Amino acid sequence: MMNIETIRDYCISKKAATEGFPFDEVTLVFKVMGKMFALTKLEGDLILNLKCDPEMALELRASNPETVLPGWHMNKKNWNTIHIDNSIDKEFVFKWIDHSYDEVVNNLPRKLKEELAKL
Repeated sequence: MMNIETIRDYCISKKAATEGFPFDEVTLVFKVMGKMFALTKLEGDLILNLKCDPEMALELRASNPETVLPGWHMNKKNWNTIHIDNSIDKEFVFKWIDHSYDEVVNNLPRKLKEELAKL
């Protein structure tokens, strides 16, 4: 079963990933090279915001209408909000986190990509 600790451990294991609370004391944000790739709340239902390729975002929403929604308080084209419950397999969540991380890394400026490659 997914929980906040599992999500945190997986996100922070990504290369150059950092965590912090830039918005408030309950919204945990994960970044790579200073750019957000995941956000989650420490209170309430387990919710995860992830960056996503726009076409894939629409596909995920269509195939998981109860759990994958347009990004709450985010750019709806590039972000999904996932309501994590027992119906979503942990491996799918990890795959979506990987995709979000890769989307951010792929869109980094060349200088930051070079710095990341050296780490």
